[in-house]
Amino acid sequence: MNAEIAAARGHINQRLDWTSNERLGLLPTVRAEDHRLGMRQLAAGVSIITTRCGETPVGLTATAVCSVTVDPPRMVVLVNKKVAAADAILASGALCINVLSAEQAQLARVFAGMVEGVHGPARFDYGRWGTRVTGAPVLEGVLASFDCRVIKVFDESTHHALLCDVLDISEPPGGEPLIYVNGTFCRVSPLESCE
Repeated sequence: MNAEIAAARGHINQRLDWTSNERLGLLPTVRAEDHRLGMRQLAAGVSIITTRCGETPVGLTATAVCSVTVDPPRMVVLVNKKVAAADAILASGALCINVLSAEQAQLARVFAGMVEGVHGPARFDYGRWGTRVTGAPVLEGVLASFDCRVIKVFDESTHHALLCDVLDISEPPGGEPLIYVNGTFCRVSPLESCE
């Protein structure tokens, strides 16, 4: 393995010795619209991702959030490159994942741009906000908040995949999660007791 490949491997953590299946690589992908319709059926938890642009708070509603590893504590967040928060996150190197409860559907709408006349920093007039380690806004009363530093950014077509180390976490108060499915925010009712 040459030094350039070894350096790239150490930098991006990609398995450069692995190649995709050549036969499958020749097959076409589904149409974007078909993929979008299928993804509407994938229920996902809802979070507000926040950061700061200088002293100005910035945030958006997101469903593309996932735990990567517990040790070290890492998460990944996918953010559309077109939203204002994308550049702010890259500039600050910090973000907070605020996991919403079912009672916080209106906040999800506010930060998704679904409330007419509420844009930019005015979104933070809704809810009670504080800060922790990174200075990114932390919403009080959420199911959990993960205050993170961004350690790697992957360019994935229309989105940035942001790999983050968790620096601080709120103590979960309990409650029902807010879920997004088929274009609607909804609550989850367990099929059986979670005891």
